[in-house]
Amino acid sequence: MIRNNNWSRRTLLVAAGLVLLAAPAMAQDSRLVAKANSMADKVEPKVIEWRRDFHAHPELGNHETETAAKIAAQLKKFGIEVETGVAHTGVVGILKGGKPGPVVALRADIDGLPVTERTDVPFASKAKGVYNGQEVGVMHACGHDTHIAMLLGAAEVLSGMRQDLKGTVKFIFQPAEEGVPEGEEGGAKLMVKEGVLEKGPKPEVIFGLHINSQTEVGKIKYRPGGTMASADVFKIKVKGKQVHGAYPWGGVDPIVTSAQIINGLQTIISRQTELPEEAAVVTVGMIHGGVRNNIIPEEVQMEGTIRALDTEMQQKIHEKIRLTATKIAESAGATAEVTIIPQTPVTYNDPALTDRMLPTLQSVAGRDNVILSKAVTGAEDFSFYQEKIPGLFVFVGGMTKGKKPEEVAPHHTPDFFIDESGMKLGVKTLTALTLNYMEGRGKSKSSVGL
Repeated sequence: MIRNNNWSRRTLLVAAGLVLLAAPAMAQDSRLVAKANSMADKVEPKVIEWRRDFHAHPELGNHETETAAKIAAQLKKFGIEVETGVAHTGVVGILKGGKPGPVVALRADIDGLPVTERTDVPFASKAKGVYNGQEVGVMHACGHDTHIAMLLGAAEVLSGMRQDLKGTVKFIFQPAEEGVPEGEEGGAKLMVKEGVLEKGPKPEVIFGLHINSQTEVGKIKYRPGGTMASADVFKIKVKGKQVHGAYPWGGVDPIVTSAQIINGLQTIISRQTELPEEAAVVTVGMIHGGVRNNIIPEEVQMEGTIRALDTEMQQKIHEKIRLTATKIAESAGATAEVTIIPQTPVTYNDPALTDRMLPTLQSVAGRDNVILSKAVTGAEDFSFYQEKIPGLFVFVGGMTKGKKPEEVAPHHTPDFFIDESGMKLGVKTLTALTLNYMEGRGKSKSSVGL
């Protein structure tokens, strides 16, 4: 960027010369992306076929055995080196390009949800599973079936031009993004723990995407910095003194105390958190206490979720929850035991990487179709990779053109629906991000010029 008007004629000539020197490399890169886009058009029918198969046969987290076998078989057909059994059922593919260069990781999640499907598509899931001891319907109600298919599409495209690749691609098909059964490990956290970013070729960066049922087909949404919230669980055990319900003054009522604590927790966000900085949420989702209408019980237990988009704010909220619960309980003559279980960090898009790759997103989708979005308080365990290396996570549209977001079913619901025409953009996005990063063509606006 030219920051003033006092440049010498010589400096301008040098800058112009650098642009001319860069032109052949940029042109070559442009041809590679064009070739990849053409190949993506050709593999689209396969991507749709794969997606429908995965959609009809979903599996819950840590149990994606058939899903993993199908993924591994396809990768092997493309001549990609395959490792299975990573983090229980994860699959990792390694594609070595014909030229030296950086290692780029691409990630897709592969698990379904304990949701019974209600759509009328011919490939609707009829699958059943067991979740925490309970038989449930199983559905790809968050689009992970499309994520698998899009990454397989990208793998076929990139493997078909391996001699042109300036580097190595690591394909990460990750299980259990939606969580694991109680008492188990899984997901991105376990993949990182088992060394997916350290063993074998070590990636410099990682790219991921999520299809969105309420974003129009053909559009991409992105955000630098905190884009999805951290998700932590809190548990509070309020202990009082049991007594007959007719004589409450003879005991300490943990139910009334819990009600006061719940109200107090809401003031952490509404009165004690700097919301103009970032959004945050504290929600109590479960409360249990008592067995009979005329007995004040000895204790009450509650559980909830904490969402934050800034790690410093996240820690402050943890402290405030402990302080609020214990002091309100103390004022009533009760005690409160607070346990906070960190689960998922903030999904944080590296600002420099985001800026660098923005021109790629705009080139693939069209400048007007790339939208700077607001952060969301949903969570994504892609964040565990981003804690180790720079990462970029974007959203691609899966809503039929002409529809309105309020007219379509949101994620994690029985009527969740994805317009399959949106997947081709996902394939092109993953391949273009890979090629342009390898070529060094993704440049931030602030790095253009001298």
